[in-house]
Amino acid sequence: MLIFTSKIRKLPQKSFMGILYFAAGMFLFAAVDTMAKVLTESFHPLQVAWSRQLGLFMGIVILLVIKGTVILKTDHFYLQVLRGCLAAASALMFIFAISVVPIADAVAVSFVAPFFVTILGALVLRESVGVRRWTAIAIGFIACLIIIRPGFSSFQPAVLLVVIAALAYAFRQIVSRILSSSDLTMTTVAYTGLTASFLLSIPLPLVWRTPVGSNEFILIGALATLAALAEILVIKALELTQTVVLAPIHYTLLIWGTAYGWMVFGQFPDQWTWFGSAIIFATGIYVVLRGNFGSFREDHRDIGS
Repeated sequence: MLIFTSKIRKLPQKSFMGILYFAAGMFLFAAVDTMAKVLTESFHPLQVAWSRQLGLFMGIVILLVIKGTVILKTDHFYLQVLRGCLAAASALMFIFAISVVPIADAVAVSFVAPFFVTILGALVLRESVGVRRWTAIAIGFIACLIIIRPGFSSFQPAVLLVVIAALAYAFRQIVSRILSSSDLTMTTVAYTGLTASFLLSIPLPLVWRTPVGSNEFILIGALATLAALAEILVIKALELTQTVVLAPIHYTLLIWGTAYGWMVFGQFPDQWTWFGSAIIFATGIYVVLRGNFGSFREDHRDIGS
């Protein structure tokens, strides 16, 4: 307990806030995924993906009216556009997948994303990843396999879209980390929303269906609003904290996804799911509290810069 307390004190305040922002973003993203799954029963996945971007797009329009085009000022235009393309691709492929694959399986498979993020963080950003962190993340990945065990008995090719979406998500997180050293959060949010909305709007007329009834309008509005808020929280977290620190926190999506799956779809997890979730949560905490304090001390000046 004393060791735990000592390590907590060594963690910079900015990093604590980054972890909290990221955890809150994961909670909201799980809610968004659940609503998206419900909406795909009545709407084409492309329209659901477009609706997911709608709240962020409207917020950007308001910012442009208030602050002007100054929020679009960047020295990394192509990186900003790339991030928007990756956001559109990951959202579209994941929603296509959950329209076919059970949401519990899709969420579980998506946990290859933190592994991708860690690899890219080490290779692209030269972030230090020690043996202990690699081991903890590997154990967490094995725990994911324990959870999705029932799903592999009836493999569906659509689940591969989740893997591709996870890779696009990981690249997007790395780009976010690069941009956070020079561009404002609102600039990154603006380019992401504008680029993704533009790309998804091109084929939208081919599949568009006008919502009918107040329930559909409310659900689409909630989807758009929560997705925008979750996106902002994640970007802010990446400004404050190392990518390799935040990667294990992404595993909490499994906890929230399981809870939503039970409440909305009546899918109560079995003992293997609880067992795997406990391991994933434990390895995430271990990586944050045990493996990253040395890098925090060495790279403190770069965190949140």
